[in-house]
Amino acid sequence: MKVSQTNNFKRAIKKFKTNEKKALDVAVKQILGNPKIGEQKSGDLRRVWVYKYKLKVLLYLLAYTYNEEEITLLAVGFHENFYRDLKKTQHG
Repeated sequence: MKVSQTNNFKRAIKKFKTNEKKALDVAVKQILGNPKIGEQKSGDLRRVWVYKYKLKVLLYLLAYTYNEEEITLLAVGFHENFYRDLKKTQHG
């Protein structure tokens, strides 16, 4: 299965430290193994799935969409303003 990244996602991970990138890699592998592992959102974000993972005590959210051929990584970050910003990128 092909994995692609949005520009917003690429910008977010540029700021990540090494241990954050390693945790993200593990999360992406989990999604590749089972794309339905995340929680499917509703309403404006009904095509978006969000997978939650922890690094030490911090909870990260990873938003993605998928179909049979491809998983698209949309955004990653903390809960604060995550869904608001995600809605802007999906409709803006």
